Amino acid sequence: MALDVQVTFDCSDPAALAAFWAEALGYEIQPPPPGFDSWDAALDAFGVPAEERNSRSAVIDPDGKGPRVFFQRVPEGKSVKNRLHLDVRSAPGLSGPERMAALEAASARLTALGAVRLRRIEPQPPMDAGFIVMTDPEGNEFCLD
Repeated sequence: MALDVQVTFDCSDPAALAAFWAEALGYEIQPPPPGFDSWDAALDAFGVPAEERNSRSAVIDPDGKGPRVFFQRVPEGKSVKNRLHLDVRSAPGLSGPERMAALEAASARLTALGAVRLRRIEPQPPMDAGFIVMTDPEGNEFCLD
C-alpha cells in the first residue's frame, strides 16, 4: 500500500512562502480546522501566542490529488544547494518551441511573485525537453519542467 507524502520546507517566513507556493502550484492555503472562521480564531482558542503565529503554514491541492506542502520556521537561513528539489510541471504535453514558450510564461509569472530565474536549459539529445531552473523567494531551487 502506498503512503501519503508531505513536502516540508524549512524557512524564515512560513506565511509568505506558503502564499508563493500556493500561487506557483495552483494550491490554496490550508483552511482552519472545522468550527473556526479563521486561523487567528483557531490559534486564539489553542492559546498560541502572537509571536508564534507565523511559525508554520501549509498549502493543499484543492482537488486533493497532490501532496500537502508544509512550511516551518527555523532559526538558520539556507546555506547550501538543495539536495532535493521540486519539478513544477508547467508544460504538460508540449514539446519543442511551444513547450519552451510555456515554460517562459510560467517563469515570468513566478518571477513577478518573487522567484528568481537562474538558467534555461535548452532541449538537446539525449534529453528531448528543456527546462528552467529557478529559486523561490527564500532561495530554494526548483525547476519548471
